[in-house]
Amino acid sequence: MIPRADLFAALGFLAALVAPPALAAEHGQGAAERVVIDAGAAGAPISPLIYGQFIEHLGRCVYGGLWAEMLEDRKFFHPVTGEAPAWEMYTPGPRSWDGEGHPYELLVRSPWMILGDKRALRMVGDRALAGQHSVELAARPADPRGVGLSQERLALHDGRDYVGRVVLSGAGARVEVTLAWGGGASARETVVIDGLGAGWTTRSLAFRARGSTDNGRLEIVARGAAVVRVGAVSLMPADNRSGWRADTLALLHQLDAPVYRWPGGNFVSGYDWKDGIGDRDRRPPRKNPAWKGVESNDVGLHEFLELCALIGADPYVAVNTGLGDARSVAELVAYANGPPGSPMGRLRAQNGHPAPFGVRRWAVGNEMYGAWQLGHLPLERYLDKHKQVVAAMRAVDPSIELVAVGAVGDWSRAMLAGAAPDMTHISEHIYWQGKEDLAAHVAQVPAGIRAIADAHRAYRRELPALEHRDIRIALDEWNYWYGPYEYGELGTRYFLKDALGIAAGLHELSRQSDLFYMANYAQTVNVIGAIKTTADAAELEPTGLVLSLYRRRFGSLPVAVRSAPAPLDVVAAWTQDRSRFTVAVVNPEARARRVRLDLTGARLASAGGRRFVLTGRSATAGNAPGQPRGVDVAETSAPRPTAELELPPLSVALFVWPAAK
Repeated sequence: MIPRADLFAALGFLAALVAPPALAAEHGQGAAERVVIDAGAAGAPISPLIYGQFIEHLGRCVYGGLWAEMLEDRKFFHPVTGEAPAWEMYTPGPRSWDGEGHPYELLVRSPWMILGDKRALRMVGDRALAGQHSVELAARPADPRGVGLSQERLALHDGRDYVGRVVLSGAGARVEVTLAWGGGASARETVVIDGLGAGWTTRSLAFRARGSTDNGRLEIVARGAAVVRVGAVSLMPADNRSGWRADTLALLHQLDAPVYRWPGGNFVSGYDWKDGIGDRDRRPPRKNPAWKGVESNDVGLHEFLELCALIGADPYVAVNTGLGDARSVAELVAYANGPPGSPMGRLRAQNGHPAPFGVRRWAVGNEMYGAWQLGHLPLERYLDKHKQVVAAMRAVDPSIELVAVGAVGDWSRAMLAGAAPDMTHISEHIYWQGKEDLAAHVAQVPAGIRAIADAHRAYRRELPALEHRDIRIALDEWNYWYGPYEYGELGTRYFLKDALGIAAGLHELSRQSDLFYMANYAQTVNVIGAIKTTADAAELEPTGLVLSLYRRRFGSLPVAVRSAPAPLDVVAAWTQDRSRFTVAVVNPEARARRVRLDLTGARLASAGGRRFVLTGRSATAGNAPGQPRGVDVAETSAPRPTAELELPPLSVALFVWPAAK
């Protein structure tokens, strides 16, 4: 993610779906205007991969958004000292990566409190389960309360089941693990654990809450005369799917993105992929190498690929060409794709997956052109490193697709001129800040994408290395990035006006379908995300609704739109089998518009069409988890394709008509 401001590129809403009376009265609807479409002039097919997504280990994208773990610092990266947990409002400096210094909440001290005598708890480093230390509890018979630790701020719901585990050691010890949803004796449930030995033992936990609260509590208490060590503890809602949040997973299914880029982003340039394999409780917690906070390493390659399998998406894995080297990258490819009998294949089998994963798409580094990137090198030196890494990757698996780091200008030009044989595609990233003028706010997105396409068309004309090569663009980070951080680090909100811009961006990608191989909206959850979550709710942003709408409804064979009245943005496409014809219109004005299609090259049925309209009451209408939607999509029957088409104010309207038989 480009981290400097100077790199940012150049149930009330339903009434709005049929032209809100106040707006219509104020502005008038005017006469129908003509949109000229030649349905017989088809362009290159739109790659389904333009509806891709990107998740990075940053803020609350993975932990607190996608992953179901409810506990903070479950492997005790922060020492438990008895001081009150501290979540401070962190304010970046004036040259922060969004250029505005928006504050967000950041855990800066252990979330665990000590129960009983503080002197009976200490952090020990010898034989630690994971990371630098584990918790040791010295229980005494003289203290009937025991000694232990607790964590609060857990969102619990009446009648909901929760599952987890705790990893303990301590011969002869008795440990009680309690989930509490209130202060009384009846507002808690306890699991008693005994029969422990000197080595680490994992015990399962299961609870059912009998009350609802936003401040539930988990307690781990040792009693009697014993020394108990706590290495790790986990708590998740029982409806999690392989560790992923059920509510967020349901929204991923609605997005229906065909490909996910992971694990970064800036994060990948300091990431050791081996930290994320093996026993999850023994994986070391680390300081996030590129961002704030702690990386638990609970989500690694296996978990990410399981997520892709759950939602029916393809993986697109980024490798570390920052602080990493060719050998470590080659080992990762061998671990993912090598045969079971190979050294990395045997390690993969030991970790539960004997068969090769078969990861096809790989991003060779992230934003290595930027001084903010860990391991940044001058262009000439990075070009050599890129070639070395690619050679090592292809030696392991020659069939993989490789996306090189690009950035329009000198960097992309040099990469294409000097390493065209060493890539399949090339990436570009682009972000936009907000603009006061609504039409300009929307129009900057297609303009930015068009500028990237124009630059690459020039490279194709000018660079001999590209002759007879079709190196296409992976726009694997694109989005708006502005506004306060309300959902953790980089957790900006989005509004109807942003959805209009993202729709217009999809329009431009369809117009440039011969160049764009892939696009990955950055990012999926919370961090400038298409989905926002709280501890117990999740919701699609207006931008997420647009991505889902086009992915499911818009065609894949674009046709020529010869003219359309400004500032309307109009695109049209056949479905692949030409059984349906689709037209999409972005209306960024606060007044309704009416258009009539002047359509050639197609015969469409006069009945059976559908109309999908996304809008809200104002440009700043939005959605929030657990609240009624301010922006949504409504489906109605469509008028005949020869009739006047109503376009509500501030709307995306998508029409689908069957072809005449």
